[in-house]
Amino acid sequence: MISKKFESYGIKFQPILKDKIWGGSKLKTILGKPASPNTGESWEISTVNGEISVIENGTYSGVKFDDLIAEFQSEILGNMVVEKFGGEFPLLFKYIDAAQNLSVQVHPGDEMAKKFHNSYGKTEMWYIIQADEKAEINVGWKNEITPEQYEEVLQNGTIAEHLNFIKVSTGDSFFIKAGKVHAIGAGVLLAEIQQTSDVTYRVYDWDRVDDKGNGRELHIDKARDAMSFIVQDEDSIRYEPKINESSQLVNCEYFTTNLIEVQGSMQKDYSSLGSFVVFMCVMGEVTISVDGVDENLVYGQSILIPAAANVVELSSESAKILEVFISRDYDQS
Repeated sequence: MISKKFESYGIKFQPILKDKIWGGSKLKTILGKPASPNTGESWEISTVNGEISVIENGTYSGVKFDDLIAEFQSEILGNMVVEKFGGEFPLLFKYIDAAQNLSVQVHPGDEMAKKFHNSYGKTEMWYIIQADEKAEINVGWKNEITPEQYEEVLQNGTIAEHLNFIKVSTGDSFFIKAGKVHAIGAGVLLAEIQQTSDVTYRVYDWDRVDDKGNGRELHIDKARDAMSFIVQDEDSIRYEPKINESSQLVNCEYFTTNLIEVQGSMQKDYSSLGSFVVFMCVMGEVTISVDGVDENLVYGQSILIPAAANVVELSSESAKILEVFISRDYDQS
């Protein structure tokens, strides 16, 4: 039974761990998750159908996140978010460990995802936590191609030659709009912020097969229909980190993500935001104080600050956190 009066504090969740054919051991060895040797994803905060996060701390420990939202929409999500998305939590937060290349893939936008999957589309961003030497990601095309050429390079097995690969290191960040072809490369550990969606169209899976010799399902036609074939501007995000201030990484209609380097103590006033805030700790550890209740957030953990919270205090000897919320003002270019 959920109490009728909302209690505001920093809410943590039990991670939802997913083994993948390409997964590895870094979620356990680096981020301290109770993971297997081939866990590829830790879903930190989710309301995806069938994958609902469960609260692990405080008054609401053991409560499913969607049940808490149903009881306290405005207090959790914020009035502006409720107006925009109804009672739905619009984002999905993950940590991803790629011991092998992920498939080359693309995600549909809202219109296509709604038509075929009754889902939101999937615009996302990545923040690189750790990368092995020479590790790369694919974001977009190297050169502009046509839909006909796309099918041709798939048939003759040369698609990799046309993909834009970028060498990555810790702290690099990338914005991947729906429709952009992409793949996380082997040796990359990252944080992912995305729309609430689990719709992925696989284009190419590196000729990989399982122990029975079967390849994974591909979605060539739907991927073509969802895909942008235009070579877009620089994909990596340029930012200047600041001590005890928010440095903007992404500001779009679906989410705003900032990086904060916490050294000592600082305060954030969210009273006029109209949105929840999520912190993902990507270096060190930090104490988060919400309405007098302290929670320690360590490397690889995430925490949700309800919209009902006003001033949040953060303190650390040295930490980096991603600060994520829904913004009234976003870049519409």
